[in-house]
Amino acid sequence: MISLRSAGHGAGIALYLAGVFLFALNDALGKWMVTDYGVGQLLLLRSVGAGVVLLPIIWQLKVDLFDFGQWRLQILRIMCMAGDTFAFYYSTRTMPLADVMTFYMAAPLIITALSVPLLGERVEPFRWVAVLAGFVGVLIALQPSSATFSSASPIALFGATMFGLAVTVTRRLRRTHWLPLVVWQFAGAGAIGAVTIPFGWVTPDLFDLMLMFLVGAIAMLCFVCITRALALAPAALLAPFQYSSMLWATIMGWMVWRDVPALPIITGNCVIIGSGLFVFYRDRVTGTAPAE
Repeated sequence: MISLRSAGHGAGIALYLAGVFLFALNDALGKWMVTDYGVGQLLLLRSVGAGVVLLPIIWQLKVDLFDFGQWRLQILRIMCMAGDTFAFYYSTRTMPLADVMTFYMAAPLIITALSVPLLGERVEPFRWVAVLAGFVGVLIALQPSSATFSSASPIALFGATMFGLAVTVTRRLRRTHWLPLVVWQFAGAGAIGAVTIPFGWVTPDLFDLMLMFLVGAIAMLCFVCITRALALAPAALLAPFQYSSMLWATIMGWMVWRDVPALPIITGNCVIIGSGLFVFYRDRVTGTAPAE
């Protein structure tokens, strides 16, 4: 018989995988948009798009958005999420997407490391092995180029660190309703984007405007899934499943651009999938999820 904890962890993993898929879609669309528009402009307009979707939800749920319990952590989370988003889009302007993703795939290592001192989670040795194996799979699949160590590299690494810290803080705030967390996250990013508008506004046509709103709606759904996942399962348990973004990127590349995956990509994805399935198996069968 499956325990309630195992059932909750399974739901958390499913939500996290859905969030990572939406992340991959958001990243691809965002990189496309920042070739013609400023990063700050994209942050502002994607926040507007997210707000359009969030408004009816706010009206329906009637959750108190100004319940600022643990307000220091909430402000830290907003700053981390905004820093992560800005760094990702900015670095993709000068670096290949594969190289940026190499840095961002360090996030599971960062999350696992931070979960010990900040969350009090006990991370078993096999979990570290799975995370490291997944990162090796990323390196095999992406085969980073010399551009990996360009002037934008520190920005990409900063973004990965901010994402890892944001995920850890979100786990700390798991007893806070997901709606205020998502609303203020996009409000913060939109405010930062608005500050940059006087320095680089490019008026978009209707199609691009709708596309930026769509990026916001996708990002909003992505963070709802991830926030709910972190309320159901420990951060160290979910961290290895971040690598599934490589699988989604490969599938989307084949479906949209008919890019046939090369042998290194297939091999790397097999390693990544194997590390995630191993963690899931150990959690379901032995019940050794990170304890708090």
